[in-house]
Amino acid sequence: MEELVRDSFTLPGESGYENLTLKLAEKWGADVIRDSDGTQLSDEITNSGYGIYSTLCLIRSDNAWAKQNMDKLQQNFLMSFPVMAEGETVTISPLKGFFREQFKIDNNSNAKEFWQVFDRTTQKEVPLSDWNFDPVSGLVTIKNTQKYHYYTVNFLAIRLWEEISMYNHITNNWGDKEHLMAVEPRYPETQTHILNWLEDWCIQHPSTTVVRFTSMFYNFAWFWSDEKNCRDIFSDWGSYDFTVNPIALREFEKQKGYKMTSEDFINNGKYNQTHNVPSAKYLEWMDFINEFVVSFGKKCVDLVHRYGKKAYVFYDDSWIGIEPYGKRFSEFGFDGLIKCVFSGFEARLCAGAQGVTTKELRLHPYLFPTGLSGEPTFAPGGNPKLDAQKFWQNVRRALLRKPVDRIGLGGYLHLVEPFPDFCDYIEKVTDEFRLLKSFHQSGEPYTIPGKILILTAWGTLRSWTCSGHLHEHPEVDLINIIESLSGLPFEVEFKNFEDIKRDGIGKDVKVVINAGILNSAWSGGEHWKDTKVIEILTEFVANGGGFLGIHEPSACDFSSQFFQLAPLLGVDKDLGTKKCLGKYHYSVRPNHFITAETSDISLPVCEGIFVLNKEVDVLAQKDNTPILTGYCFGKGRSVYFSGYRYGIENTRLFMRAILYAGQNENAIKYYICSNPMTECAYYPSVKKIVVINNSGMIQKTTVQTMEEKTFLVTLKPYDIEIISLN
Repeated sequence: MEELVRDSFTLPGESGYENLTLKLAEKWGADVIRDSDGTQLSDEITNSGYGIYSTLCLIRSDNAWAKQNMDKLQQNFLMSFPVMAEGETVTISPLKGFFREQFKIDNNSNAKEFWQVFDRTTQKEVPLSDWNFDPVSGLVTIKNTQKYHYYTVNFLAIRLWEEISMYNHITNNWGDKEHLMAVEPRYPETQTHILNWLEDWCIQHPSTTVVRFTSMFYNFAWFWSDEKNCRDIFSDWGSYDFTVNPIALREFEKQKGYKMTSEDFINNGKYNQTHNVPSAKYLEWMDFINEFVVSFGKKCVDLVHRYGKKAYVFYDDSWIGIEPYGKRFSEFGFDGLIKCVFSGFEARLCAGAQGVTTKELRLHPYLFPTGLSGEPTFAPGGNPKLDAQKFWQNVRRALLRKPVDRIGLGGYLHLVEPFPDFCDYIEKVTDEFRLLKSFHQSGEPYTIPGKILILTAWGTLRSWTCSGHLHEHPEVDLINIIESLSGLPFEVEFKNFEDIKRDGIGKDVKVVINAGILNSAWSGGEHWKDTKVIEILTEFVANGGGFLGIHEPSACDFSSQFFQLAPLLGVDKDLGTKKCLGKYHYSVRPNHFITAETSDISLPVCEGIFVLNKEVDVLAQKDNTPILTGYCFGKGRSVYFSGYRYGIENTRLFMRAILYAGQNENAIKYYICSNPMTECAYYPSVKKIVVINNSGMIQKTTVQTMEEKTFLVTLKPYDIEIISLN
């Protein structure tokens, strides 16, 4: 490893563990020490000569004020669990089944102004005259009900416990520690209090160099139940469901000229999941919220700057309205963006953001006793070094392609004391990071010519994300795809359907990717009814472009075909309505460029897929169903995957599919490792090739340059090697 300046690392310090804090700051080459939720920094640490990050969550910064202003807590709409009518009257307890330490019914507002009651059997709203809410008992009584029909209440709830505080409290067994509440910043009184509090805080913390906002005002939606075995009622890292309150609803109506109703958020019990195609009204609400978050957020950032401190934002937790790929993000004036990462695509999300000077990753494992699923981490039975190796393997391959400026950890530093092997490994990680950063500072790595365009209903706004981490929605094909792409030598962009209708595909695009299930935001849903979309993509492929479809690409059940691009894909799907129609009997093609390095192809089966004609190359099947096909259409090519899950072998298969679809097979020869368990990046400006081992076993691999020089490398598990071409 080359000798590098030791910096660019943020260490979580902890009062009471000063010696450990300063010892590990030296070992890991930290230049910054931060506090974490639940920890503090002592004067000895803050005066030790390091930069100091202070974590602030403005909406839960002053719990005493929140207790005195319970009418200004954050709210959201909830739908009661369905109740069956057994006669002409139904009584519903709206909060039944919800975690009552998190929610209470809003008795401050007129229920009839914002609430709605539905017969969910007919999906018709119950007239206001047929239901009544008793604020004393907390019950809703519905009359003139239909026997055996199911009824629900959409109601406004006040949130009593801010969700990140709640999660940290319960995970770490904080016992009687005070429950923190989230205040609603739309109220003028709240804004005045937040700004005054922030100014006093800045004055009282002269040693703080960076204010780390965690994040700004609205958390992602996370509804808890009172059932411990099914804690999550609803969880979505991209949902705006926690941004709703009476003052915002009235302001929106005044500004837009129409109302947002409770059902616009409840959405027949689905809420506004990021995985579903957003409605036009919901997109307008998101824009409305974003405008406010940026406007008030800028005031907070400007205040911090007036006191000579930098302002960074943590892109997790209360990040709603702060999307780094949104049109207003640069208006905040943030100096830095921090992203917690488990995976490569999250590293790319941070690395590609515009409008900030510094981009930083908070690595995992977090210094907590247990992980997100309750598994031991820094606790008996845990193996944090192995966890760190696996997480770093995912992140490092992405950092070969695009750089960030800093990395760091978070949590309780004292938990690492029984794990010296973890401490040694983090030292290795920091050195690897600094080495990669130095190469990027000299110039960009080699990229295979031709851009990859990912087409979704969200487009640029959801670049390098599908709402949440990979481990939360592992069955979502696109999230697996972008994880594979995060470390591959391709330039990637994201567009939505309106983008391609307005601007076309783009002359620099080689391959378009569309992935997802019917009606998902990732596949596109009813956007595929637009004939202009079909025409643009058909022309693109017919004239020599490439198309990759995964699972149910271009799916929309309204025409003679289920996949609206079936003619250019060469496959379609039978929903069970074409049983009597003849299907082409195929044979699996044994030799093909895509499958040349993969003997055992493991992809999810999409039931009902059938081949359209004899020109389609079926490259793999399972249970008599095609799972991988290739097809020539006009001057172009298409590839179909029945599903996709990230893995080392599948990543190589996917890369070859992209090269085939883009008619760029020859690119496989240069700066690509011969062993799929390994990957590399070539940095022309310094004439270095970085080779990484993505497995827990020793691997041998070769790399060939465009000058036809071949290098053999042997790598230890999860290790890294540098080839110098000088």
